[in-house]
Amino acid sequence: MKSDFIKLFLFLSLLFTSSLFGGEIKFSPFIKEQMSLVAAMNDANASHEKIKEILAKQDILYAQAIDQVMINRSEYINQVNNYESEIFALKKVISINRRANNKYAVLRDEVALKSYLILRSQQKMMKNLLLSLDVPTIDDYEKKLTHYTKEHLQFVNKLVQKDDYHDVLALNTQSRIIKMAQKNIREFYLLKDVNNDMVGYLFKYESKMYRLNKYAKYHLISLAVKINSFQFVQMINPVLEEYGLDVMKLFFIFTLILLIYFFRKIVYVWLERYFLKIDFLKAYSEDILFTLRKPIEILVIIININMVIYVYNDFSSDEATSKIFNIIYGFFFTLFIYKIINTVAAVKLANVKNDDNVQNDLINVGIKIVNFVIIMIGVLIVLYFAGVNLTAVLSGLGIGGFAVAFAAKDTISNFFGTLSILFSDVFSQGDWIEIDGHQGVVVEIGLRVTTIRTFDNALIAIPNGTFASKDVKNWNKRVLGRRIKMYIGVKYDSKSEDIQNAVNEIRQMLREHPEIATKETEYTHKRRRRNHIAKLVSKDDLEGVKKNLFVHLDAFSDSSINILIYCFTKSTQWSEWLAVKEDVMHKIMRILEKNSLEFAFPSLSLYHENQLEIRE
Repeated sequence: MKSDFIKLFLFLSLLFTSSLFGGEIKFSPFIKEQMSLVAAMNDANASHEKIKEILAKQDILYAQAIDQVMINRSEYINQVNNYESEIFALKKVISINRRANNKYAVLRDEVALKSYLILRSQQKMMKNLLLSLDVPTIDDYEKKLTHYTKEHLQFVNKLVQKDDYHDVLALNTQSRIIKMAQKNIREFYLLKDVNNDMVGYLFKYESKMYRLNKYAKYHLISLAVKINSFQFVQMINPVLEEYGLDVMKLFFIFTLILLIYFFRKIVYVWLERYFLKIDFLKAYSEDILFTLRKPIEILVIIININMVIYVYNDFSSDEATSKIFNIIYGFFFTLFIYKIINTVAAVKLANVKNDDNVQNDLINVGIKIVNFVIIMIGVLIVLYFAGVNLTAVLSGLGIGGFAVAFAAKDTISNFFGTLSILFSDVFSQGDWIEIDGHQGVVVEIGLRVTTIRTFDNALIAIPNGTFASKDVKNWNKRVLGRRIKMYIGVKYDSKSEDIQNAVNEIRQMLREHPEIATKETEYTHKRRRRNHIAKLVSKDDLEGVKKNLFVHLDAFSDSSINILIYCFTKSTQWSEWLAVKEDVMHKIMRILEKNSLEFAFPSLSLYHENQLEIRE
């Protein structure tokens, strides 16, 4: 009973599947149309013009098919027809017909099965390619296209490599099964040709597919398809495609240029309207905008070029181009930071240049150090965008640090010399110093050298490391008292009383002189900063305060009696010191005249003794 049931089931299945697969294979309308075009081209009677006409129509159909697939990309991916039911049923029927020893029925269904396997492989290939469109660059997509088409073709070639059905096609019979087998074979051969054409067109339209996928992300694919459907666009595009362009791509390029241009204008308007009104930026905003305007203009041009290249390359960037523009953007980022910091520093310096509590040299060196750090960070950014392994670079610096330190020992010595100068407060910008036989005014304390303007107007650059090993004389490190020291010689025939009166009058004159420092001269010491380290030293000596005043008879020299005058002017400025010194000398001259004293000068006196002449 059970055996009879199975036989009945197999018989009904055979009837059902024979009626089902004895008909046409389920080809899509597009495949059917392509098969008919291939058949027309394979016709021996087809003329050359006819074949060209068919190829032109084939191009249009594939272009339209690509447009429709890309418009409905997500639906196509999610609703791929894998022909599972048809393949499953054919395998069952083939098994039944093989047991029934129905040779031509098996052949008919095997050919149909191979056709469905090719169609399923096509569907799988198209799904994978559509999913691969989201890769970063078109080069990556081309690699995916090559991989999946190669995989598909290998499958198809393996499927049909030993098939030769020409003897079956040569049969002249009225058998319905053989006729159906012949029909399936002819369709199978046409499908193989269509399959090869499809792979060829996928490579032909790879850029278009990648570009349309980008349009889809911007929700512009319908517009792009609509524009490309116009007849005059279809006439222009073939000419433009020789240069890697089309109408839609040109539309995008000009649109982006206009958008970036107007965006720049909007940004400027916004910055001028709001940025300038920010309270804590008011002092700097106008200068910053003025400084950055030119670099921003150049950057906008570079961004335009970058976007044009990006669109021209079908919304993708190759590695070399990306590196170049990333390096440029890294450079401009560093430039913007550099200009902003230096602009803020310039504004700050303008506000504090008259503040005695601020050291100009410390600010100058500080700005140079900050700029050096910015430049180094900018170099690292540029190297990073250039693809350099920064970990390896930094490790290399650590390993080669000793060699670098040895080779640059003078530079390092000068750098630490700079720090020593700044923090020891030995001298500052504008001080009159003397070192190693050089004397002049300090122009600038740099990171490596200190420049000095000599009094004969020459500029000397002294390495900062020199100041650590040489004596430095700083004439400006005094706030009260610039010395006047002189010897006044009077003649030996001067009276002692007159000399004593002159000495007393000169001493009194100096004590009463308004520009000469004395013990009674009041002076307020500088208020030290709270964080300044206390020092157990004389404040007068630390700050440079001298009030000594001496006028004494000093020596009996060869040709004069010398009076020592030793005092200090209140002012330390050279011009004022000269004026005070001149006034003191005039008053001394008047005092000497008053006391009948004359200046002595080197002289030689000859004395002849009277000798008694003895005569014989």
